[in-house]
Amino acid sequence: MRLRGVGRRYGLGGPWVLRGVDLEVPPGSLTRVQGRNGSGKSTLLRLLAGIDAPSAGRITGRPPTAYVPERFPAELPFSALGYLTHLGRIHGLSRAAAARGAGEWLERFGADGYAGTPLAELSKGTSQKIAVAQALLAAPGLLVLDEAWTGLDQAARGVLDTAVAERVADGGAVVFVDHDPRRLAGAPDRVLRVTETRLEPVDGTVRPSVTRDGPGAGPRVRVEAGAGPRVRVEAEGRPGAGPPGELSGAVVREYGPAPAPVHGGGGDGPAGRGRGVRLTVEVGVADSDGLLRTLLTADPPWHIRAVTAIDDNDPQEPAQGAKEKA
Repeated sequence: MRLRGVGRRYGLGGPWVLRGVDLEVPPGSLTRVQGRNGSGKSTLLRLLAGIDAPSAGRITGRPPTAYVPERFPAELPFSALGYLTHLGRIHGLSRAAAARGAGEWLERFGADGYAGTPLAELSKGTSQKIAVAQALLAAPGLLVLDEAWTGLDQAARGVLDTAVAERVADGGAVVFVDHDPRRLAGAPDRVLRVTETRLEPVDGTVRPSVTRDGPGAGPRVRVEAGAGPRVRVEAEGRPGAGPPGELSGAVVREYGPAPAPVHGGGGDGPAGRGRGVRLTVEVGVADSDGLLRTLLTADPPWHIRAVTAIDDNDPQEPAQGAKEKA
């Protein structure tokens, strides 16, 4: 599958969300897409899945494709099994194969007890299992996942991790977005970032651009490398608080007792109400929103003291990974 000069904007004369995107998605590849909220990640995934058409450029060679959207439309007049069987038929399966596959994926995700339950009556987590199952039913050549792990319980997330690995091993291509920096860590063939309408490689990943000088000429490969900006997040938690599990993939620079309150008082953070816990974390800019969301929605929530851009040219900055990860 190839994207050449692809751009997308909404409305005639509206601002470009994406522009000049060149991308190849080969069989058996795993691609992670990063970017700030509103940067155009979901727009890119919708283009890849064929949900949206490009406003400029061309997309060719799209294989049979399945897509898990960021939000699942639960208000549909189907039971869980009926919906999956119906989607299996749309994906080209026979009725028997669709029903059999639906049952197998319901069982695999631990949702077989809800086969006859109307979609509108399912919990958010179970609805998400159905959304993921419909995309896996027909073993698509291209699987596009937009925050597909969000809302799943830990066991179901593991099932989806395994399903992604199986798709890639069987020659399918997978492109995904997820807020957790640990998701499939080390597995993607490449990591790309959407920034200022462009698509760029991240950190140590590379993007090969293959061209030919003329008919019969051999391929000429140009490789571009990218770098990822980072931020430092400083937070305080209540006494005895441990870092949320979602942070275990980030680089933790400091974790320990916060400074004692001056003259015993005040302060708007946990330290002002007694000696709490200080946490300093470094994370890529693209993942900072997810990190902040995790801290602020923890139980109890963490108090954000500062968010600071990291200058990699500053000699005072410690080397990345110099301290132990939590």
